[in-house]
Parts: sequence; C-alpha cells; structure tokens
Amino acid sequence: MTRSSYILAIDQGTTSTRAILFDDRGMPVPAATAQVEHRQILPRAGWVEHDPLEIWQNVRAAMAQVASSVDLEPAAVTAIGITNQRETVVVWDRETGDPVYNAIVWQDTRTSGICARLSEAHPDGDDRFRAATGLPLSTYFAGPKIRWILEHLDERGERGTERAEAGELLAGTIDSWLVWNLTGGRRGGDDGEAALHVTDVTNASRTLLMDLRSLEWGDELCREVGVPRAMLPRIVPSSGVLGHVTTRRMFGGTPIAGILGDQQAAMFGQTCFEPGEAKNTYGTGAFLLLNTGTTPQFSENGLLTTVCYQLGDADPVYALEGSVAVAGSLVQWLRDNLGVISTADETEDLATSLEDNGDCYLVPAFSGLLAPRWRPDARGVMVGLTRFHTRAHLARAALEATAFQSREMAAAMVADAGESADSLRVDGGMVVNDFLMQFQADILGVDVIRPEVTETTALGAAFAAGLAVGQWDSPDRLRELWREDCRWTPQMPEEERQRLINRWDEAVERTLGWAGVEG
Repeated sequence: MTRSSYILAIDQGTTSTRAILFDDRGMPVPAATAQVEHRQILPRAGWVEHDPLEIWQNVRAAMAQVASSVDLEPAAVTAIGITNQRETVVVWDRETGDPVYNAIVWQDTRTSGICARLSEAHPDGDDRFRAATGLPLSTYFAGPKIRWILEHLDERGERGTERAEAGELLAGTIDSWLVWNLTGGRRGGDDGEAALHVTDVTNASRTLLMDLRSLEWGDELCREVGVPRAMLPRIVPSSGVLGHVTTRRMFGGTPIAGILGDQQAAMFGQTCFEPGEAKNTYGTGAFLLLNTGTTPQFSENGLLTTVCYQLGDADPVYALEGSVAVAGSLVQWLRDNLGVISTADETEDLATSLEDNGDCYLVPAFSGLLAPRWRPDARGVMVGLTRFHTRAHLARAALEATAFQSREMAAAMVADAGESADSLRVDGGMVVNDFLMQFQADILGVDVIRPEVTETTALGAAFAAGLAVGQWDSPDRLRELWREDCRWTPQMPEEERQRLINRWDEAVERTLGWAGVEG
C-alpha cells in the first residue's frame, strides 16, 4: 500500500460490529472492512439484551481483521472514530471490568413501569423532562434503563444503588464501554493512568440526564430519574483527541479522536452541516434528522430535540429527530420468524411483481410506536388481508411500512420547521432496494438521494476523527468529498399519494391500546 493516511471507523450497531478503513478521499479502502454479528438475547416479550463482553470481543476481532487485511505502514492510521447504537446501556464494575448485567438495548420496553411512575408523579406527565433534555419520557432512552439495572441489583441484595453512588459501578452507552476498554479497562493505560470513562454530547443527549444547553449532567435530572452522577462518564465533544489505544498490538497508540451516536454520525457522513438539511437512515429502525443550527428547537409535533454534533470547543449543533423502531428489522422478521423470504433481497422482486399493495398494510408496532406518536401501548397489526393476498403482498407491505413511517416523521418536521426540504439524503442497508426508494420519493413528494458511499454512519465517525487530527481541515472539505450516486424523483399522482396515506393512518389506529404497561 502506498504511503498515505487512513482513519479507522468502529461502527458498533444493533446487530453487528463493523470496522472500516477510510482513505483521505473519504472512501472505504478495498478489502479493509470487517463485520461480526452478535447475539440478540430476548429473555421475554419486550426485552432485548446484548452481551457487552461479546460486543467488546467482536470489536477486537473486527479491528484485527482490518489490520491483517491490508499492508499498513507504521503510523498510517492517524485516528480512530467510534459510532454506536445510542440508547443501549452497560453498567460494569470499575474494579473487575465485568458487566453486572447484560446491555439493555434501545428497543427494550421493560422500563415502561419506571417511565409511567415518573410521568404520573409530575403535572407535565411524559413531558416532565422535555424542557431540559428535549426528550419525552419513554422506554427508548438510556437513563431509565440504568435505573432498572440498579433496582434489579438492589432486589437481589447486590447493593446496586449504593455501589453506584460510591463510584464502584460505572455506566454508559456503548461508546463509553468501548473507549474504557480500548484505553486499558480495569488495568488502565501503560502510563499508569486510569482508563477513560467518557461519552460524547450526542450519546449523552439520549439519556434523559443531560441538559441540552449546558451539555452537562443535570443534578436534578439524575436525582429524579434515579441515576447517581458518580457512575456517569465525562461528557466530551464529538470531535477531539480523547486518548490513545493502549494495546501494544493492533493500532496501539492510535488516538481515539471522534465519537458520535449512530444517527448523528450518519448525519455527519452525509455532510448535512447547514440548517434545513436532512437525512434518513434505514437500518434496524429508521431515523430522520433535520439540522436546526446552534439553537435547540423544541417540537410540538412529537419529534425529539437532540445534539447533532460538536466540533471541539465550537458551539454545538442541534437537530430535530424522528425515530422509528422497526424498519430493516421488519424484513428480518419476515425472513427469520415467518419464513416468508429467504433473503432480504427477495423483497424487491416480490414487491415489484404486484401492480399495487392490494389494500394490505403492515404496521410494525412490535414494541410500541415511537415518533411522532409515542404510543407504548401499540402493537403490530396486518390489516386488509383476504385469501387473495400472497407473500408478495407481505413483502411489499413491509417495505411500504418503512416509507409510511418515514413520511410521518417528515410531516412532523414540516409542521415544526415551517418548511420542507426539497430533497432527502438517504443511507443505511435498505437504500439498495430501488422499490423502497422510489416509493419513498412518491409518498414524500420530494427527490430521494443516495450517496456514493452508503456506509455513512462509519464515514461520519471517520470524518469527526479526521477533523480532530488534521486529516481534513474543515467541514467544507468534507462537503467536497460527498458525491451523489442515485436520485429518485416522485412519480405518484397527488390524489393517489393522499389515498394511501389516509389508508395507512386508518391501519395505525388499529394498533393503539393493545398492550398494557409493565409494573
């Protein structure tokens, strides 16, 4: 390999961990990509867990695969950027480095009882913390998950809350867990310093514990949610040198210089740096973000206010976000649970084999509905079924469901922002499905644009790390690197678009009120 500089991105996602090497043009290096899947642990309905030690092992395995796949010169990798599944939390023992419980995943709904109690105890209900955090009370966010783990330990006589208050237990989202281990874990660094316990502003903004304006943990927020501040990481910018990998092998000494939650990383990788620019990521879920500039804008239509990114000491940039829990995972459900398809690729051929959807709608409220409806009592439904329908209709309904849910988020953003974007940048695993992308353009009524580099989550982490070490000198340079690959233009008549939207709304109404709230 010729002399050059590279950035390694670690993309720790909901179903797998990837490590990707990017060159100075922002392009993935051929053959320098590794992906390792991890188990989805489902102890009971609504509960979703991961093994933190398995994730850490997979991160090391992916890094090792990249290191062995290319002939890198010494110091060729100038920095590491990390992006992660955001609201998933880990609590671990500072002394032993062992997790005290499995990671509780962002999709998990076991904290519904905690959220209900917090809501009922305040006149603002689910909006109790929105003014400070930009978030409604929901099982989605990290803070109540940490509280659940501490209460679980207390119930077992393991003094979870007491140990947390004493600083014996540490808590964080997956980025915190990875950085702590990469910088030495329980043994600390080679220089005798303790491992870093940090998180960036984007991940911290998903906890219900960080004040959006001060970018600090709120004492009152932590007290009311029930999470001792002593166990929480230090909040740092998204781009900046934090520390160095301590292992003597495999990228040892490389600076860790960027951290972004996965959806903010995709936003950064799409170079949506100006207010009014938006992107939608189609992964396990679907996540639509709109850049709102350096002042947080609060939604009146069910969206989240979140930190988009912060570069060093610069003012943070904020975003409005719509979050859908089930998108790509719906296709996995058709494949793995129902056996309707053998591979995800089949859905496109099945969908295009039909003239229309046959008035069949699938609403995947498997763990309730997130933005903009926020209905934890909803559960999934399939409506309109007759003996006429086939597996092709199920496949098409699954793809259309993702587009319909994304349209709901876009409509809420228009209502909040007062104007709509003239195009939408898209990324994630589902954007290779041409049927879905065309239907998305049709149901939105705007152009949908796919970039040349679709690994935008990993690319965003690489961009943030590269800026911190001077690989790229400014966000303007990153804009020059972004390239369009494909564009879909709306073709559906307005009357048909509105008819389909109305039928979707009717289908969603059938999901509501099905599930109770756990204690």
